[in-house]
Amino acid sequence: MQELVADFIHYVVVERGLADNTIQSYRRDLQQYTKYQKEVEVNSHIDEIDRTCILNYLYFLKDQGKADTTIARNIASIRAFHQFLLREKKADKDPTVHIEIPKSAKRLPKVLSTEEVEALLEVPHGTDPFSIRNKAMLELLYATGMRVSELCQLELQDVHMTMGFIRCIGKGNKERIIPLGSLANQSMKVYLENARPRMLKKRSHQKVFVNHIGNPLSRQGFWKILKALAKKAKIEKELTPHTLRHSFATHLLENGADLRAVQEMLGHADISTTQIYTHVTKTRLKDVYAQFHPRA
Repeated sequence: MQELVADFIHYVVVERGLADNTIQSYRRDLQQYTKYQKEVEVNSHIDEIDRTCILNYLYFLKDQGKADTTIARNIASIRAFHQFLLREKKADKDPTVHIEIPKSAKRLPKVLSTEEVEALLEVPHGTDPFSIRNKAMLELLYATGMRVSELCQLELQDVHMTMGFIRCIGKGNKERIIPLGSLANQSMKVYLENARPRMLKKRSHQKVFVNHIGNPLSRQGFWKILKALAKKAKIEKELTPHTLRHSFATHLLENGADLRAVQEMLGHADISTTQIYTHVTKTRLKDVYAQFHPRA
């Protein structure tokens, strides 16, 4: 079965061009799934797996305390895997046909207020290379709404400061152009001209943001930096690497931006994904009303 998983991963990498994070999720989900089928259900061939075997695996995940969203993602991975095998004639049936993905309630994304964003952006104010880099990263994320994975994959050729835009390669290798605000532009200019050359330490690569030894910065590295900066800014809200992206979208819509324009800048394939931010703005309006209206 491991060979079949390898064939499927090759397919999603080469033919579908999915993002690295999605590919890693598929690989992790399917390796655990096939291991369970082999060791617990004692299935030695893919066609021995039936609907009951899959349901038993889902109950197994539930017993392990996995979240509904994690189980839903596993179902999606397993279904895509079996559909691929049937299509490629590597299996005679698709046992996932009558298995439904549970609909999970959409959680509203956590966003920062404009005051909290300003406080966060003011933390890296030093003239050392790390402060300059951190300032540039935060300004860029809030100015563009980029995903952290996109930030870490950003290359020098994607930054067009004279023209005032960023070329971003998102999920599914889809390209989008995002305007770059004046403050982010200035922070990026200082970083690229002064800090980055000193941080490279004789290394040579095209990635824009680098770590303390001059290698490309990882998502995990950025996450550590963000947590430290948020602590200094005294932000008590739960923060994730996507928080600035959520805040970018919410603040644009609160100030009257067109939903389609925000969808384009975020790189959402479906506008319904972007519409969740309209719910966030409505919730915030209710909070303001409840706080300040004398008869609320």
